[in-house]
Amino acid sequence: MKLAHVSTRFPPGPGGVERHVAEVGRRLAARGHSVRVLTSDLYQEFPWKRLPAEVARRETLAGVEVERIPVFSLPWELHYPVFRGLERALERGAPEIVHVHTYGTNQVAVARRFGRKRKVPFVLTAHYHPIWSIHGGWLRHRIRSFYDRVLAGSLVADAACVIVQTREEERLLREPGISLSRVAIVPPGYTPLPSPPAGERPFSTAYHVPGPFLLFVGRLASNKGLVPLIDSFQRWARRAPEAHLVLIGDDGGMRSTIERKIRGSGFASRIHLTGFVSDDRLLAAAYREARWLVLPSEYEAFGLVLLEALAQGTPVVATRVGGIPEFIEDGKNGRLVPPNDTDALTSVLEELWADGSARQRMGAYGQSTTVPRYSWERVVDDLERVYRSVAPE
Repeated sequence: MKLAHVSTRFPPGPGGVERHVAEVGRRLAARGHSVRVLTSDLYQEFPWKRLPAEVARRETLAGVEVERIPVFSLPWELHYPVFRGLERALERGAPEIVHVHTYGTNQVAVARRFGRKRKVPFVLTAHYHPIWSIHGGWLRHRIRSFYDRVLAGSLVADAACVIVQTREEERLLREPGISLSRVAIVPPGYTPLPSPPAGERPFSTAYHVPGPFLLFVGRLASNKGLVPLIDSFQRWARRAPEAHLVLIGDDGGMRSTIERKIRGSGFASRIHLTGFVSDDRLLAAAYREARWLVLPSEYEAFGLVLLEALAQGTPVVATRVGGIPEFIEDGKNGRLVPPNDTDALTSVLEELWADGSARQRMGAYGQSTTVPRYSWERVVDDLERVYRSVAPE
């Protein structure tokens, strides 16, 4: 089957959607499908940053043909990446199915237009975020509200199938009144990290973290709950002088705010802002060395970093939002707290910090029971069923 996957970004750009497209693409190619990925020349969107010149604009990776197309955008709150020549690129490849990633993007409109002209079905994996969780201010939220109420209905209705990762994502997608004629729930897979480097605490040594630590991994973005996390750490860490907090991730528009918050916290020597950790062996070591992974997001469609931590035997503290409660079982593989509730987060972190038995029990359950449920091969099995069901005769 000739498949075109369209995504705003693709590795080496970091992120969960980017990894998702790469993982399913190479596995579909390995099963004999012809797979093209049409993506942009962006490394990240917030702040706007293009890929370095040495990244090829056309290449074949693990059997997948990747084409990076230039995009442009209006500034700041009007931010909306628009592809230059995406429809022409689709026509050159003559796909049998177009698989578009991320609701509300330019590529959804282009795939719908192309599909109508060429009688080619398109599938949409939503990777949906509700209005209140998206980056930007009042104007950006108003624009998104207009899109949901006026434009999205007809675009999404033309999709041969809408794929969501969780039941909660489906509920949120229906909330603005969007009609979904056909929905498939396909949770993502887990990509195993390589073994950590040898040594007792290789991550702590490399990044000069002198004591035990809590860990956050993700973009430094407005929906990640980083300000409440730092506030919670300030509150209880006075009574745990050995405790440190490590924040791993690229800037998603919040780094300068977080840096100011750290400087004013009184704990600057105990809060470590590492940036993106490109060495996956050291990232695995960070997960393994951490006492707990903390993901206090306002919203997560899924939260793959939670699986990455559990795979290293490290339990998690996360918020009861999005798809997280569908695989994080409160008290079994982690703890769940309400979003933006500094008191609740502080209480749980203080309770768990010195509780080695809970840490060992929850980490072992997550590693042995939760993680094995999420494989990319199972994702690709599900996608092939969707493709067969929507493909032209």
